[in-house]
Amino acid sequence: MHLVMPNAPVTGVIHATSLCMKGKSASFVRHVEIDITGTPLEGSFRAGQSFGVIPSGTDRNGKPHKVRLYSLASPSWGEDGFGRIIATTPKRAIAEREAQRPTDDPNDHSLFLGVCSNWLCDRNAGDAVDLSGPNGKRFLLPVDTSKHEYLFLATGTGIAPFRGFLMELLVGPPAGSPASANWKRCESPIHLVMGTPYTSDLLYDGWLRELASAHPNFHYHIAVSRERNAEAGPNIGSAATRGEYVHHYLDRQLLANSPLTQLVRSPRTLVYVCGLAGMQLGVFELFARHGITGYTKIGPELADKPVPEWTTEDLKRRVRPTHRCMLEVY
Repeated sequence: MHLVMPNAPVTGVIHATSLCMKGKSASFVRHVEIDITGTPLEGSFRAGQSFGVIPSGTDRNGKPHKVRLYSLASPSWGEDGFGRIIATTPKRAIAEREAQRPTDDPNDHSLFLGVCSNWLCDRNAGDAVDLSGPNGKRFLLPVDTSKHEYLFLATGTGIAPFRGFLMELLVGPPAGSPASANWKRCESPIHLVMGTPYTSDLLYDGWLRELASAHPNFHYHIAVSRERNAEAGPNIGSAATRGEYVHHYLDRQLLANSPLTQLVRSPRTLVYVCGLAGMQLGVFELFARHGITGYTKIGPELADKPVPEWTTEDLKRRVRPTHRCMLEVY
């Protein structure tokens, strides 16, 4: 970890960039590949880690921009098999300004563009990018992947590390890669639940469907929150919307005694959660309500409190993940 610090970054070069949406969407998400050949970062990453990007220019106070972290979307051997090209999945931040401080103009509703993700999405092949890293030591695959079964829960760009995981578990290194000598395909059950507002917001969808078709042990599930779904159960959001979030989808599968029920009750299973902060709270509550143990530690304050009476504050402060539940939320 931290081979390159943000105050002394190294320079990578954009290798390729492309949209990775399923269809036309109000969001813009790109798959960005960066060449780190010849830097200390070359060959140093493990799938599940992140790296820092320092955008060029200065902030409103005239100071250099601070580092932003991005999840690695590549396997440990990189996109090229030699650890020289890494990838990530940045989403453009586009919103209208709102007053945040007393000194802000309440009448200013001009368009606001996020600093780093938009800058990174604007880069073209050959452009330079200042980088740091690697970061992260817990959101990693186990050393012996065959000893475990896997449940991956993602929302939005939280799909990034799972792309790297799946390439590492199922696809393998390209021909000629040094990693080929010791690689073995994982035969354990692997389930990915991808949460998204609209079907058009799905990322890497075509590739994931192909992967599920090619590997019987991999199962790709979709939870869409803002589209009608006759199977979803209670309405979520407006009366015109009938959809579900990731934890609602899991709840429905557990009630139906689907293969996910056996998966989450297996002592071999590891759960990985990546996406928007707060998504883990619904999952934690779901596990407690169904009596599923092994993934969370519940504080003594909740010992005599019925799960339906748990508050959001209870879940935030008194429920923690165990070594079998990895979180990467932002």
